Amino acid sequence: MGYTRISDLKDSPTDALVRVRGWIYRTRSSGKIAFIILRDADGIVQTVVRSGTPDFEELKNAPIESAVEVAGLVKLDERAPGGCEIQVESGKVTGLAATPFPITEDLSTEHTLNFRHLWLRSKDLNAALRVRSTVFGAIHEYFRSQHFYEVQGPSFVNAACEGGSTLFELDYFGEKAYLTQSAQFYLEALIMSLERVYTIAPSFRAEQSRTRRHLTEFWHAEAEAAWCDLEGIIKVIEGLVSHIASEVVEKHPEELKSFNRDPESLRKVKPPFKRLHYLDAIRMLNDEGSVDGDMKLQDGDDIGEAEERKLMMKYEAPVFLYGFPLKLKGFYHMPDPKDPERALSTDLLAPEGYGEIVGGGQRVHDAAMILEQIERFGHNEKDYEWYVDLRRYGTVPHAGFGLGVDRVIAWMLGLEHIRDTIPFPRTMNRIYP
Repeated sequence: MGYTRISDLKDSPTDALVRVRGWIYRTRSSGKIAFIILRDADGIVQTVVRSGTPDFEELKNAPIESAVEVAGLVKLDERAPGGCEIQVESGKVTGLAATPFPITEDLSTEHTLNFRHLWLRSKDLNAALRVRSTVFGAIHEYFRSQHFYEVQGPSFVNAACEGGSTLFELDYFGEKAYLTQSAQFYLEALIMSLERVYTIAPSFRAEQSRTRRHLTEFWHAEAEAAWCDLEGIIKVIEGLVSHIASEVVEKHPEELKSFNRDPESLRKVKPPFKRLHYLDAIRMLNDEGSVDGDMKLQDGDDIGEAEERKLMMKYEAPVFLYGFPLKLKGFYHMPDPKDPERALSTDLLAPEGYGEIVGGGQRVHDAAMILEQIERFGHNEKDYEWYVDLRRYGTVPHAGFGLGVDRVIAWMLGLEHIRDTIPFPRTMNRIYP
């Protein structure tokens, strides 16, 4: 007889003989009877072990987090965890846990991060990671449905994509190299072969930020498309984000409930998304007073995390922010022909104060123009010779974006901090475990 997943027990007929395996989540006993709650990847179930059952004493005395296998009869009971319980006929401890478990009492953030390898077993993190798996699957599913090819770029690069101040520098056999901030440039090379490409990979940014939405190593879903402009890539972003939201609502109602997340908030994530010009955002923020209560924002000022949070408390669905000054964006952004000091770019901001989850736009596809902007932004032309070549040999208009997967998950689950979306978060002050 094979093993039944705990989440499937509710579909078993009463008195069916089943075998389950998992870890002890909670336990209590009263002499000749022990109530042992087991958990596996997808759920929890109460098992009832009576005196006389083989290995009764071993099961009764096993500490929490011990690995256990049991066989017994299913008894449906809506009052029980998971809607049923198992009357155990036989069982064994396959992995006895040491005592005491290091995080039974101290649940402080610092302590649980120190024991992240064990805290992964917690109910909330388990739920978040199951949703995370669905989000990754939804990204792949959407891109492939839109005829994008999955590709991969290198992790070691010789030049910056997003700015030199956030580069992790390393020695590469005697040459200076960096961990990639983005696969964008390499995806741009690939579109001249495959036309529409995407990747999901880690990106690395040495940002001096201790905010709730920054990690030094984060997961990036990036896409580039040939024969595409800003409007075209906006439609791709809308389709991707709405598909992710739809999949999370459909597949994770219980997880959303456990995070006190109303599924209706994600059902509102449907195209077209509202659009807001950068100058209108500046006016809105200034009308309510600046974030620090002092200086008013001017055209040309960056709209940072605090401003995004304040701005997006007004909205219940994502908003495209566009019309940024070119100087605030990368050298590769196409200037707006109607206003050359502004970029044909956009950030997608998540509602309820979560802020930026996507950054993208139309790329410069003219060789002379990209050379001018490399010089204007103070970069070394030699570092980007191969990138300029893409404009010399069969250039086409193209556009792309990068989506912060961890940020999307934090928003959809209503989490306070991005570190609670990823198994082993990397921040300015944490590289262990």
